[in-house]
Amino acid sequence: MTASDRAIDLATRAALAASEKLATDIVAIDVSDHLVITDTFLVASAANDRQVKGVVDGVEEALLKVGAKPIRREGERDGRWVLLDFGDVVVHVQHEEEREFYSLERLWKDCPVIELPEEVKRSNDEASSGSISQSWALDDEDDAQKDEA
Repeated sequence: MTASDRAIDLATRAALAASEKLATDIVAIDVSDHLVITDTFLVASAANDRQVKGVVDGVEEALLKVGAKPIRREGERDGRWVLLDFGDVVVHVQHEEEREFYSLERLWKDCPVIELPEEVKRSNDEASSGSISQSWALDDEDDAQKDEA
């Protein structure tokens, strides 16, 4: 069994939306052979809590335009790892630290990776080469200062 066309379409749209919000390391995984509850996972990283929320909002908005409403939304209050469950696709937007620690790709390494559009690949390449603006790092410092206050 492979992921449905709808699941792949939703994962692709979610990946493009996440990329527009400057998410990094965007990966779509076909988990349909291993899970009954969903066909695909989309995993994306964000530099800080504010960006996690921005990516989540962008993904949700993009998928709502094609009639996909989240069945479940978890982790939004903390902003470190937000899960959006659209049924066919589950979107994980993680703070970079959580992404590294939990390493979802490693857990699902036996599952095939879904090919994503060039725009998403380019944003991943740019992020890894450091050419994307580091303005999010300043937001992280602001958030840390607020937490200390």
